[in-house]
Amino acid sequence: MADEVAITRLREETVTDLLAVAVEDADPEDVMPPVAGPPGWTEARRSAFLGHHRARLSGLDGPHQELGYLVLDDGEPVGAARLARQPHGRFEAGVWLGRSARGRGIGSALMPLLLAEAAAVGGDVVAATTAGNVAAIALLRRHGARLAEDGAGAVHAELPRRVGKGDPDGEGQAARVAGSCRPPPAGRSSPLSP
Repeated sequence: MADEVAITRLREETVTDLLAVAVEDADPEDVMPPVAGPPGWTEARRSAFLGHHRARLSGLDGPHQELGYLVLDDGEPVGAARLARQPHGRFEAGVWLGRSARGRGIGSALMPLLLAEAAAVGGDVVAATTAGNVAAIALLRRHGARLAEDGAGAVHAELPRRVGKGDPDGEGQAARVAGSCRPPPAGRSSPLSP
């Protein structure tokens, strides 16, 4: 169980830390858009992963209109989170955690941080997952999400707005939740998909 979960804005100097976590503790198809070629973390996939995240470093004012975060557990990088601007003042949350970080309550501790970041820029949070992602659905329910399944296996969630302070301008301060991690029930894994 984690003692402290934090997020900090993804920056050029932390993108390589994120790649290291991905290569060591995740499959490429779980954490990035598809890249042609043989399976595994090829040089082409590593380069595409870095390019994908570097293209989003400009934040909400950039072409991708996305805030990216490095997820830290006790100060160590364990995954990534994002808030991507959507129509009507909404932000789509996305999270991936390395395999060793799953099932330890990190996703549950992370959700209030993302809600606070979205509230700081005046937006509501939505998320999408699949009907088979039991862990993500449980996480969303624990945080008060209204869920709707589309009949094709996709689940859409709307989360209630929370009042809180975030760091949307990326001034370098990490948002934190200390001592609030509770492990999810046995058999549950990662939260929201990338």
